[in-house]
Amino acid sequence: MKRLLTVLLAVLTLAGCVSTVDDRTEVTVGVGGQPLLVYLPTTLADRLGHYREEGLQVKLEDMQSGSKALQALQGGSVHVVSGYYDHTIQMQAKNRAATAFAGMLRLPSLALVVSPKSSRLITSITDLRGATVGVTSPGSSTDFFLKYLLVRHGLAADAAGVAAIGGDAGAVAAVEQGKVDAAVMVEPSISLLRQRAGNPRILADTHTVDGLKAEFGVDNYAASVLYSTSEWLAANTGTARKLASAIVRTLKWIDQHSAAEIADRMPPEYTVGNREVYIAAIERMKESFSKDGVIHSDGAQTAYTVLSKFNTGVAEAKIDLGKTYTNDYLPR
Repeated sequence: MKRLLTVLLAVLTLAGCVSTVDDRTEVTVGVGGQPLLVYLPTTLADRLGHYREEGLQVKLEDMQSGSKALQALQGGSVHVVSGYYDHTIQMQAKNRAATAFAGMLRLPSLALVVSPKSSRLITSITDLRGATVGVTSPGSSTDFFLKYLLVRHGLAADAAGVAAIGGDAGAVAAVEQGKVDAAVMVEPSISLLRQRAGNPRILADTHTVDGLKAEFGVDNYAASVLYSTSEWLAANTGTARKLASAIVRTLKWIDQHSAAEIADRMPPEYTVGNREVYIAAIERMKESFSKDGVIHSDGAQTAYTVLSKFNTGVAEAKIDLGKTYTNDYLPR
């Protein structure tokens, strides 16, 4: 009887520990620019009530750029990041473990746009030598995209200067007013710029599979994801599963509803003062969204290839891509 009681006590103690670990209900998610459509599923999941239905209280923190969201994760002020997958590779190259556990985009949905008021004649990427190019912030995926394009077209990764312009209204103003010669932009800023400035020259566009193939030669890319430190995931398995479930439910909802219906559920202030432009931007983005949250190995490999072209730390490190992402937390 004593032995039985001892075993039962051990089991109950272990169950209590597991419950404590997996029953975290309050989660802070740092978003690399909340109004940007590349992160729309993160906000939409909240607006649809999917986090609450999973038993979570999720606080979304707008960090304005992916690099700032990564810094917040490293500093411990957020538990999870809604950002681009390539940061998990960058982390591993620095011997810091981070893992993506839910995919939101299968296309990067970044575009390199020339300012209509640039003082320079820019008709190709090689013309960016010595130019100033806007990115959300240095070290963000928009910055990575620019550096990859420069190297791919025979220039040094630092051939163009970069300026932090954010990704929403500030980015539109910087490009429209010629404060930068060009910029890596995302929706809805691209559509808003078109509405204000006509049809600016676009040097590279990855909103479609054709555009992705033109720049990278592939039809799948691990882009925006949910990721966290490997330690947090190991300690919060149940919570991570619930977050992943909420995102997958949201992705399915996006696939089944029109751009106008999606816009109706988003915060009104995200419409950038023009609902029709916002709806058009969402419609343009729909091809980019994942339908199941799965992060594919070829998409992860492409992201690694991009980083290794200009980031010597990544190129020289022994990267185990299998540790930078997992699909184990997705609904079975």
